Amino acid sequence: MNGAETRASGSPYAPHTADERDAMLEAVDADSIADLFDIPDTVRFADEFGIDARTERETRRLVRSILGRNENLTELLGRGHYGYYVPSLVDHLADRSEFLTSYTQYQPEISQGFLQALFEYQSLLVELTGLKIANCSMYDAATALGEAATLADRVRETSGHRVLVPDLLREERRSTLENYVAGTDLVVEAYPTTDGAIDADELADAVDEDVVMLYAENPTVRGTIEERLDAASELATDADALFVLGSDPVALSLLQRPADVGADVVIGDASVLGLPTSYGMGLGLFACREDYLRQVPGRLVGVSEDATDRRAFTLTLQTREQHIRRERATSNICTNQAWVALRTAMHAAALGPDGMVDLAKRGVTRAETLAERLDELVGVSAPVHDRHHIREFVAHVDQPAPAIAEDLETRGFAVHVVGEHELQCCVAGVPDAELDAFVAAFSEVVR
Repeated sequence: MNGAETRASGSPYAPHTADERDAMLEAVDADSIADLFDIPDTVRFADEFGIDARTERETRRLVRSILGRNENLTELLGRGHYGYYVPSLVDHLADRSEFLTSYTQYQPEISQGFLQALFEYQSLLVELTGLKIANCSMYDAATALGEAATLADRVRETSGHRVLVPDLLREERRSTLENYVAGTDLVVEAYPTTDGAIDADELADAVDEDVVMLYAENPTVRGTIEERLDAASELATDADALFVLGSDPVALSLLQRPADVGADVVIGDASVLGLPTSYGMGLGLFACREDYLRQVPGRLVGVSEDATDRRAFTLTLQTREQHIRRERATSNICTNQAWVALRTAMHAAALGPDGMVDLAKRGVTRAETLAERLDELVGVSAPVHDRHHIREFVAHVDQPAPAIAEDLETRGFAVHVVGEHELQCCVAGVPDAELDAFVAAFSEVVR
């Protein structure tokens, strides 16, 4: 294209001349490019955005000024978002251009390194869960839960339609689950918990032959360790329902393997390793029994040998409708968070088995110590639940919890308000010195 044609097109990156565009529009019987887009008037934006043009330097200065308004708080928030320290080597390795610029590894001959990293990620989950199959990631824990429900609907041996979840389930996860089952005959119902864990008697009353999937979490969103998973598994088995367990790699390095308590599927968020606290972006883990191999959503990386008998990795199964016949597709889940899975695998490899166990144990002992220290304060009782905890716990305060949280925020600390007189505190990623300062601040606000 010559200079005149470039000016006529308006952009060197859209290299069609005016004549070429006119010819294409005539071929599809359209008068203008706008005719190609059927945008309803109710959502069409015809006004100006009112955004002034800025140079890169001006834009960076503006963004810095906006971010500078954020308060620098020590976060003890948790509830699915854990700020573990990520070793710098993860950033240095994951930021290599061959990883950053890679999309889905459709061409194994040029993607062996990335495919091997994803295979190692899957192998990590297989070892932690005790289940034979793990895919190379979902969007996040919520979508993984939704995919588990639709898998249960496909493989169930019962004619039931009820999906049971604990009443402690985070609202955003339940909302995503309900979106997933919309349009099917599945319905989501909550079963009651007692003292932050499964009430076996209440659960037994809720489970019948109409249940297709029973979901539990270990640890729970309140940080408690479930002690009756075997009872939940037996109830699911008796009802011919799938038993699905939610967890994460750090907790799984210490807790009993899900396969050993009868879990059919394990879901959760694997980004507790490899990512700082992101409050939205995650990495959904999905592992299951080998029986469901061809029902697994997303993609699986496998290992084989090439023509020269060398070990080779490839995308073995791709079960979304873009890859196979629509009637055989298991899911339309698309981008599989491969780069985040890569970071998780790198972080886990850097820690090693002993390091992961140590990290999990520190979550238990540090949460217990912080709860004991808060419990010594007048007007505070911690933990609320008389159970083992990991990373986080709920504390009861005699004063209104929102007021306490607001006072703590003015002193530089963020906690969750989970009840009128309940606060939730998480120790993951918080240095010991800052926990000392947190206890001192807490003692001031409850006086």
